[in-house]
Amino acid sequence: MSPGPHRRESELVRSYVLTRGRARAEQPVEPAALVRAVPLGAVPELDPDRRRIVQVAQGGALAVAEIAAHTALPLTVALVVVADLIDDGYLAPASAVRPEPVPSPDLLREVLDGLRRLDTSA
Repeated sequence: MSPGPHRRESELVRSYVLTRGRARAEQPVEPAALVRAVPLGAVPELDPDRRRIVQVAQGGALAVAEIAAHTALPLTVALVVVADLIDDGYLAPASAVRPEPVPSPDLLREVLDGLRRLDTSA
């Protein structure tokens, strides 16, 4: 059973209102971009949808696509609203520092030395 025409219209109106009629943000955000909430305390001045996005991002860094899924917003809407919340100081990009993809050569040498010392006669 598909949603009726009134439900689709109300979802379109809601999306239009949330994005303030924009299809994309001034500073675009990628769906895989990680963001986190900036600790500001209560955010009562935000509308319920924006407040929910900030609350979802308080648990740690999340990709914008994950935020869209948690809040049941279309990804295109979430991209615009998250960019707005970054501009307004409620969200911040998560640290771009990631662990090294490959262990350091020193660690690999230590592991190899340890393997060589193992007693395999048992």
